[in-house]
Amino acid sequence: MKNILLLICFLFSVSCFSQEYPATRKTPSPITKHDVTFQDDYTWLENFNADEVSEWVNSQNQLIYTHTEEIKKKYSPVFKIKEYDNLSTNGLPEKKGDYFYSHYRLDKSKPAALFYRKKLNDAPIEITNTYRTFKDANVVMTDFYPSDNSKLVAYEVSINGSDLHQVGFTSISKKEDLTDVLKNVKFSNIAWNGEKGVFYKKTSNLSKFDKDSTYQMYYHKIGTIQDDDKLVFDSAKTEGVFTFFTKENKLVIMEHNKEETFRNFYWCSLAGDDFKPEKFIENDRNTFTFLNYSKERIYFSSKDYEWGEIRSRNMNGEDEKVIVPQIYTHLLVDTFFYEDYIICKYKTLGKNYIGVYDTSGQFIRKFDVPYNMDFRIRFFDKETKDLYVTFYSYAISFLNHKLNLETGKTQSYFNDYIEPKPALFSFDHFETKTVTYQSRDGVAVPITIVHKKGISLDGNNPTLLKAYGGFGTISGPVYDTGLLYFMEKGGVFAYAEIRGGGEKGTKWHKNGKGLKKMNTFNDFIDAAEFLIKEKYTSPDKLAITGASQGGLLVGVAMTQRPELFKVAIPQMGVYDMMNFGKYSVGKYHLDEYGDIENKNEFDVMMGYSPFHNIKEGINYPTTLIITSENDDRVPPMHSYKFAAGLQNRAAQKNPIYLKTLSNSGHSGKISNYQNYTEEKAAFYSFLLYHLNK
Repeated sequence: MKNILLLICFLFSVSCFSQEYPATRKTPSPITKHDVTFQDDYTWLENFNADEVSEWVNSQNQLIYTHTEEIKKKYSPVFKIKEYDNLSTNGLPEKKGDYFYSHYRLDKSKPAALFYRKKLNDAPIEITNTYRTFKDANVVMTDFYPSDNSKLVAYEVSINGSDLHQVGFTSISKKEDLTDVLKNVKFSNIAWNGEKGVFYKKTSNLSKFDKDSTYQMYYHKIGTIQDDDKLVFDSAKTEGVFTFFTKENKLVIMEHNKEETFRNFYWCSLAGDDFKPEKFIENDRNTFTFLNYSKERIYFSSKDYEWGEIRSRNMNGEDEKVIVPQIYTHLLVDTFFYEDYIICKYKTLGKNYIGVYDTSGQFIRKFDVPYNMDFRIRFFDKETKDLYVTFYSYAISFLNHKLNLETGKTQSYFNDYIEPKPALFSFDHFETKTVTYQSRDGVAVPITIVHKKGISLDGNNPTLLKAYGGFGTISGPVYDTGLLYFMEKGGVFAYAEIRGGGEKGTKWHKNGKGLKKMNTFNDFIDAAEFLIKEKYTSPDKLAITGASQGGLLVGVAMTQRPELFKVAIPQMGVYDMMNFGKYSVGKYHLDEYGDIENKNEFDVMMGYSPFHNIKEGINYPTTLIITSENDDRVPPMHSYKFAAGLQNRAAQKNPIYLKTLSNSGHSGKISNYQNYTEEKAAFYSFLLYHLNK
């Protein structure tokens, strides 16, 4: 009897600690490409609208929900995160045109409303509230565009997280919406023609996950219906991607060809209603980055100079001048043109600074940025010559300053509505340092490490490593109260500026894309080994995360070197490189990843494709795969198939979870504060729970 009871107890224990996944059928589908044959067992999960797929996703969500409730018994950071939020400072409003604009949440369970001020110290006045208009807490304003004289505002909204947007219009003086509505707007800004109307891009996609077909720009005249809008530019025949803006009574269009090998530039006058764009630059081989247009001159940065510089020339490509030359190893991150000033944002190893020049390129002065902080330039006061800037870091919330461009004087800025608060932590409570480590091929890669001051480097610290490494994107710190909670619990955070990003100039990107994309993933894996070697952590205490391209990064790292990591949390990632070009915007990323029709590029992609590199006999790290049901930028089928492939193997002992966020898109659960905070708390509690087991 005693032996029977022991056996029952043992079986109960095993059942409690084993992972029971939803049933996932395999439908073996052999696929042959370039004389290579492999099997895809989960093509059925690409059928997004099938009831079977919905039921499977719901079952996966129930699994992670049950686990999250169990975690809450040990870690429940949501209240601490809200406390940190309440004690954190706020940044300056954004100035567009004549007025200052801010978003405020009147109800934490609903989206923020848009407010404006005529003067910086005025009380904010509500302009429009998407919840009142749509009666839906999942409709969020993604951007807004005041008209030229600031009488009207066009505002863009996302419904349920999709990149397919709708545009409404509101009168600032009347505080009420116009009857004008634009639908099927995608990947588009809104450019005003005075107060008369707007230019916008419209998609012809019928299904949200179809290959993107946003090829047309229309003109909408205020007071009319969308059906009467006029087609101004159409790149459907060439499948070109274009951007546009209006300035100084001109419409300017920049169009890439399908292969992203050259560009055409067009312009037309806004006088009258007959808009006929004409080319003024033809077949440019992507030799420059457009920066600004002013007084019949184009300002640009030549791609011959990897660290960035500023040049100008007239509309005919003549009279080229160097305005601000390249500063070697000082990356020109951004430029701002105000009146007679050019403001340059520079990044060096672990440091940012502001360079001020006049429009001829004469250097005026430099402003250093303290405490390893980043900054956002908010606006310029042409009367006082003050530049208003908000500083912040991973560990320090928003510090507002005004910098006088003439005298060099700097001072903190407060007013009746932006009041001083005691610092949440002293500025030296957390230690931040940026160093370099050597990749396997001898390249120095920057990495920023943040942790509580005075922790022991004994290899026993729970550590989160993050990176992006794609599309030439330049990384910078994000102030995150959930991360503060993690670090207060003894966590170490590290961000690696790996190749594929733009942190060390244009060559840094080129050496981490296409046939060289594996450099990106190797740099990330080498960052993990550096953290272990330097005793920040150990494989039993190390987690990795990243989103979108960063999700792919995590998927590759965990399938290439599973023994290095305890936890992996890839988010909104691309995992099936064989099929990434079939959906949504994937076809625009052939330059970044490669084209499966090219054998050399196919071989490289399939060598790292996370879904195709899952091995039957490997126990991969504890994994939480996060996606969104309406992510029409990186469709959730990538996450579904990756989760199924990881779960459905006898060797997998560590748990694999899939979380699909409802009413959300590529940016996750952001429509209201309550949901956003709960998701952040769930992320960091999952991290701490599994790293400290």
